[in-house]
This record gives sequence, C-alpha cells and structure tokens, in this order.
Amino acid sequence: MFYALLGATLVVALLTSIAVARFFDGAVNKILARIIGDDLADAWRKYLSFAIVVVGVQGGVRLWELEKYVTATRESAALELNGMRWTLEIYRTFIDTLQSIAWVLLLFFLAAMIAYVIVRAIELKHEQKDDAR
Repeated sequence: MFYALLGATLVVALLTSIAVARFFDGAVNKILARIIGDDLADAWRKYLSFAIVVVGVQGGVRLWELEKYVTATRESAALELNGMRWTLEIYRTFIDTLQSIAWVLLLFFLAAMIAYVIVRAIELKHEQKDDAR
C-alpha cells in the first residue's frame, strides 16, 4: 500500500508540474526572447521547464512525510493508510507541488523584471546617443 501511495504522489506531482510548465511556456518564451534574444530564449525556456518539473516533483513528493506510514516509533505504531489519508496525501501533494513551482516562477519573474529594466535602460541610452548625432 505504501508503494502505491508513493507512486500516486509521484504521478500527481509529475503531471501537475508538466501542466504548469506547459501553461507558462508561452509567457516564459516571450519574456526570454525580449531579454536575451531569440537565439538563446529556446534553450533557457527548456531549462526553466526542466527546473519547474524537478522542483515541482521534489516539493510534491515529500518522502519524510510518507515515512510515518512505514516507521513505527516508541510512542506509536505506523499510521494506517485508509481512504481519508489517501485523499489528504494526494491533495497535499498537489498543493505542495504548486507551492514549490510558485516560488520558482516568482524568482524567475523577479529576475526577469530586473533584467528587463536593465535592458530597457540600455536601449534608452542608445536611443539618446542616436538622437544626439
């Protein structure tokens, strides 16, 4: 039963991560194309999609939380996997996956915003030089 729960949480986290990566693919591609150009944007987009999937699975499949179903302590026996616990674990996996991905995307969009401001400032400086000539 534990292996089925581990597999189910892995599948939920993986599918959620892939869906989110595909959902944000267009926006990420446009941002990267604007900041670093079309030639490098595709490679960086693929890397960010990979990072989203890895971080999402890592955040969603919490092995240390699943240990309570196989490890008994002095105070208590290992918890029983019943329907309510399955529902709770699957829901927790989904939410934790989204939470982990949200942090990655927040960091990406903050860095992209800073990079955009820098790129825009450089463009304005070049436009002012061209106007002065």
